[in-house]
Amino acid sequence: MLPADALPVPQRSGKAFPRPTRMAAKEAETHARTPASPVTMPLPAALAPFRVRSFRFQWPADLLTSWAFEMEILILGWYVLVETGSVPLLTLYASLLYLGTLVAPMIGVIGDRVGHRVVLFGTRALYMVIAAIIMTLAFTGNLSPVYVFITAAFTGLVRPSDIGVRSALVAATMPLNYLVSAMSISRITADSARAMGALAGAGLFAALGMGPAYVAIVVFYAAGALLLLGSGPENAQASPDGTVRASPWRDLTLGIAYIWNSPRLLAGMALAFLVNLCAFPLVAGVLPYVAKDIFGTDQTGFGYLVASVAAGAVAGSIVLTIVGERMRVERIMVASMIGWYAMLLVFGQVETMTAGLITLFAIGTTQSVSMVALAVVLLRNSEPQYRGRVMGVRMLAIYGNPVGMLAAGVLIETIGYPATALLYGGVGLVFTALIILRWRTAVLPGRPAGI
Repeated sequence: MLPADALPVPQRSGKAFPRPTRMAAKEAETHARTPASPVTMPLPAALAPFRVRSFRFQWPADLLTSWAFEMEILILGWYVLVETGSVPLLTLYASLLYLGTLVAPMIGVIGDRVGHRVVLFGTRALYMVIAAIIMTLAFTGNLSPVYVFITAAFTGLVRPSDIGVRSALVAATMPLNYLVSAMSISRITADSARAMGALAGAGLFAALGMGPAYVAIVVFYAAGALLLLGSGPENAQASPDGTVRASPWRDLTLGIAYIWNSPRLLAGMALAFLVNLCAFPLVAGVLPYVAKDIFGTDQTGFGYLVASVAAGAVAGSIVLTIVGERMRVERIMVASMIGWYAMLLVFGQVETMTAGLITLFAIGTTQSVSMVALAVVLLRNSEPQYRGRVMGVRMLAIYGNPVGMLAAGVLIETIGYPATALLYGGVGLVFTALIILRWRTAVLPGRPAGI
């Protein structure tokens, strides 16, 4: 049954059409299974997800929320570093943003039960309220690192689930043959926001101060929540056996068992935990330290470093949007993860701003490609009624991030950043190889997984 926003393709009459070839017939059959769209102008294949009305609302909602995320992380991370002068406290702030990884699977259960759009609307309304509190404290001159840590802890309870829930919402409203393009565009949204949000946040913070910068953040969160009202329609999934769900904990148990008995999903979770433990912390968590103490730059230079990562990520996602559907996604995932660790080894040894920007661009490219490919592998190999829980458990893998960042903060002060980068990159490469050997046929199948 076609969705409410679908319009039939008008048929021309009175003219004879040539007999379709076998390839044309196959393409027509594929198109017949794809929801039509009210968009009258033809779209390139890479932009096909915009034919779906829900995606046209969710995309700007995610974009504005991602802008607010990146502005907030840059502004508060720099504020904590300047006010405290402590790398461990900087990594503590970054770690608090991932506090909610432990409850992410249950948020996935809630999304499966009540709808992912409802969950996203509620969490983004919470971000808006917390940002408004920081804005008020900044304008009144009462802001201190203690308040930043407290608000980061509240935000961190739900923020780790945002990426997983928005991915589940895309999968719930998108034809699977559009999924690689849709996930790549979603990643472009987040990464372009990382570049522009970082630059905008650094510029507003340096020019106007924290209070005015936070006015923009509050507005972005509010718009990101309101635009979600146009996404959907989405129905909560029934339980696998068709009965009424009695317990969320029972749903969570079923979801974990489902992942445990699927080698491809289990291998994906292991790889996700590893990159969060060994790859993300050296860039996401301690980049303010690298900017200030290694490259000797200010908050504007820090913004350029963050923007370089994001620009590389955008480039990687664009390439994957164009060619991803024709490639073996599992192999793309593994190759890009290996490249990511290799670039981290290089980045740990560079000492100039120019070399750092180039290396961070490569890190952003490999990071984006690997994360998009991982999300596609998990969503393609999950049954619809389990997608929220699968992505919730995927977010649980982010728990490796605060652990890795806290350890990195101690190691950097003990053995220095270059040695820490060598250690993290080496451990990541070794354990990636072990995961591939353990689940060889699942991670590197002989042919692409069916859609």
